[in-house]
Amino acid sequence: MAFADLRNEYETPMVVASAVYRGGTRVRDIPIEDVGPAALAEGEFVWIGLHEPSMDILAHIQARFGLHPLAVEDANRSHQRPKIDLYGDALFMVLRTAQVKDACIVYGETHVFAGRGYVIAVRHGPSASYGEVRARCEREAAMFARGAGYVIYAIMDFVADNFFPVIDTIAEEVAEIESHIIAKTFTSEEVNRLYQLRRELLGFRRSVSPMLEVCARLERYNLPIIEADMRPYYHDVYDHVLQVNESIDNLREALASAFDAAMMLSSASQNEVTKKLAAWAAILAVPTAIAGIYGMNFENMPELKAEYGYYVVVAAIVAICVYLYRRFKKADWL
Repeated sequence: MAFADLRNEYETPMVVASAVYRGGTRVRDIPIEDVGPAALAEGEFVWIGLHEPSMDILAHIQARFGLHPLAVEDANRSHQRPKIDLYGDALFMVLRTAQVKDACIVYGETHVFAGRGYVIAVRHGPSASYGEVRARCEREAAMFARGAGYVIYAIMDFVADNFFPVIDTIAEEVAEIESHIIAKTFTSEEVNRLYQLRRELLGFRRSVSPMLEVCARLERYNLPIIEADMRPYYHDVYDHVLQVNESIDNLREALASAFDAAMMLSSASQNEVTKKLAAWAAILAVPTAIAGIYGMNFENMPELKAEYGYYVVVAAIVAICVYLYRRFKKADWL
C-alpha cells in the first residue's frame, strides 16, 4: 500500500494513537507509515491504538513488526473467544469487553499484539476507548518504564474494571424486581425480564470466564517482554475477574430464586382465585337448583298450593346461602 494511502487512513478514526515511549515518557507521536523497529532507538517502544482497522493497515503493521499471519487473521475478524497465543517472544491476546446499553449487555473485543519494542491494541465493536488507559500509564511513569508488560496489565485491568458496572447495573435491577415480588406487585413483564437477565448473564459469563485462563498464563509463563515482578499485577487482575465470575454466579442464583418465587406466588394467587370462584359457584348452586325444580311445568307439585310456600322457599334459600358463605369464610375460601 502506498504511503499516501496509509497517510489518508491514518487521518481516519481507524488509527486512534501511535506514540513512541522511552523510560516511561512519551517521546513523540509517529505516523503509521513510519512505524517499525527501524524507527525506534535503543530502549524505545511504540504503542499503537487501532479501532476496526482495514486489512491494509494490519498488513502494513504485520510487515513492519513481523506479526504472525494467524494472529493478524484473527485480529481482522471480531467474535473471537478470549485467549492468548504465543509466537516465539511475541504474544497475541483477545479480550472481550462489556457494557450496558439500552438495558442489554453489548460486547466489544480488544486484540493485543505485544513483542520487543511494540504494543498494538486493536478494538472491535462498542468497546470503551483506551485513552484513559494511555493517560494512566503516562501519569505513572515509574511503572510505565517497564514497557510492554505494564501496558498489557493496564489494558487487562481496564477491561476487568469495566465488568463491575455491568454487574452493579444488573444487581440493582434484580433487587428492584425482588422487592416487587416480595410486595406481590410484580408484573408479567418483570417475570419475563428475569428470564432475559438469566440469559444475558450466561452470555456474560462466557465472555468473562476465559479471561481467568489468560491471566493465569501470563502470570505463569516466563515471557521476555514481561518482567518477573509484573506477575503479581496479573494475579490482581485474575482476582478481579474471579470476583466478577463469582458475582455472575450469585446473580444467576438470585434470578433463579426470584423467578421461582414469582412462579409460586402466581400459582398461589391463581389458587386463591380458583377457591373463591368455587365457593361462589357452590353458593349460587343452591338457588339455581331450587329455582330449577320449581321451574318445572308439573301441575301435581304439592308445594305449589301451599299458602306460604314462596316465603318458606326464599327463606330456605337465604338460610342455606348464608350458612355456606359462613363456612367458606371460615375455611378462608372467601
